[in-house]
Amino acid sequence: MNIKFILPMLALVGMLFIAAPVQAGEKVNINNATIEELQAVKGIGPKTAAAIVAYRDAHGAFKHVDDLENVKGSGEKKLEKIENKLTAEKTGG
Repeated sequence: MNIKFILPMLALVGMLFIAAPVQAGEKVNINNATIEELQAVKGIGPKTAAAIVAYRDAHGAFKHVDDLENVKGSGEKKLEKIENKLTAEKTGG
């Protein structure tokens, strides 16, 4: 096989593992998750994930998952669908 074909395929396979969906029972901590980790939650796309991180950076840690209602792109209906996949645990400090 041609090395020019193998390397891009390996990179693609690696990216699939990085952005793998959240496993059942696992919750993503919105207080320390990266954009990529947030996108692993079904229902959170790139724009919403970036908005969550930007809001957290500007306003500090979330106290509750429901605080996501303050983030542009994550209204009440969306939150109802994803809130059981998220947590707002305190981070170090």
